[in-house]
Amino acid sequence: MKERLKQLMLSFNGKKVLIIGDLMLDKKTLGKTSRVSPEAPVPVVDILSETYSAGGAGNVAANIPA
Repeated sequence: MKERLKQLMLSFNGKKVLIIGDLMLDKKTLGKTSRVSPEAPVPVVDILSETYSAGGAGNVAANIPA
């Protein structure tokens, strides 16, 4: 099974790929929570950083070479 998968993956070399789907923008927020809000049972987050990357079909396209 593993050998068959390896052969299949190698057969894609040099081929063109068409990706159809939505292009999305993913936003990832990194933060630290220190308490829970008194108004609702949700954490209060102190944002440390935010990053943006391709999502949806854009993520698939970015991962094809890998």
